[in-house]
Amino acid sequence: MASMYASPMATTSHMTSQDEDRRAGEVKTGTTILALPFEGGVVVCADSRTSTGTYVANRVSDKLVQLSDKIYCCRSGSAADTQALTDYVHYFLSQWSLTTGRQPTVKTAAHLMRRLIYQNKDMLQAGVIVAGWDEVHGGSVYTITLE
Repeated sequence: MASMYASPMATTSHMTSQDEDRRAGEVKTGTTILALPFEGGVVVCADSRTSTGTYVANRVSDKLVQLSDKIYCCRSGSAADTQALTDYVHYFLSQWSLTTGRQPTVKTAAHLMRRLIYQNKDMLQAGVIVAGWDEVHGGSVYTITLE
């Protein structure tokens, strides 16, 4: 895991191994996600295309998910896997906030996401960036990959 104010966190995911099946001129794009910390917070961004191999299945998919008020997740890999993970983390953080009366830290969200991914690493194709701002650490960025 990377911490705040390190170099910008960016990852390009190439989750399939079908490179041999491409024709001349076909380009395998993968997903590009990025989080940039700065003094006042974090900027998160992602491309919007969903592809299956070299075919673009959806040009306007949303790869940024709000986990709590000031914490976001950039998703790459299997859409079903990352959607299930972010739904679970969002639910857990909502319950945690209701129970404690406080907002979760980015570190808490990232550790929960990391735990879920690594405990199920043989069944998932997921790489995420968890980024946001909290009162304890300010703007921070964490990247979690299976590569």
